[in-house]
Amino acid sequence: MIGLVVVSHSRALAEAAVALAFGLLPDRGVPVRIAAGLSDTELGTDAVAVADAITAADSGDGVLVLMDLGSAVLSAETALDLLESPIAVRLSTGPLVEGLLSALAAASGGADLAAVAREAENALAAKRAQLGDTADTGLADSPQSSTGAEPVDDSAITETIEVTNEHGLHARPAAALVSALREVEAVVALRNATTGAGPVPGDSLTRVLTLGVLPGQRLEVSAAGPDAALAVAKVRSLAENRDHDQPR
Repeated sequence: MIGLVVVSHSRALAEAAVALAFGLLPDRGVPVRIAAGLSDTELGTDAVAVADAITAADSGDGVLVLMDLGSAVLSAETALDLLESPIAVRLSTGPLVEGLLSALAAASGGADLAAVAREAENALAAKRAQLGDTADTGLADSPQSSTGAEPVDDSAITETIEVTNEHGLHARPAAALVSALREVEAVVALRNATTGAGPVPGDSLTRVLTLGVLPGQRLEVSAAGPDAALAVAKVRSLAENRDHDQPR
């Protein structure tokens, strides 16, 4: 499983970002470590602490490092030279908060380091789409098709579901949906049938959020594979769940 390290000038900020991510996603045992601040109250970064955090977060599959700005990046770069044993490490260009959430969702589902890094880098796509920023989609290159969704074959189950929960497919239910779909053996594509946005792969939090599904809108789900029917059922349960919990 990919480990994550959060590097920030402020320990309080790093702890809050991690708390937010785990508040929105179920804890699947992803190793997350913090290297932030020179003390609980003093701002700053320490390359040695970053190196120690990378070592602690590594379970053999690699580590993604997310940083806030300035010397946090410099400390992370220096930390790579301080590692005592070879570890596959990527320094993320993604935003700290959104990137952490997206990376955690991907790592929780067993994605490899390249995929986890890509999710973090793409994490601003939903905000850009919501604010109408069409100059740059924010989506890094991906092995997906040009639509961002893997092709679903002719045997796919397709269903259109009205989203009846109070706030639509916002961060928490979207994160729960992605987490649930990563547990099934199915290729799932989602499309906002009301606005036409999509399709997007159902196992990518960054792309699911770009659909901007609001309450009362209709979500089209297409699934293929051994667990296709289960995948559709999970999407339906989430879309109709007024408590914003995970799909039943």
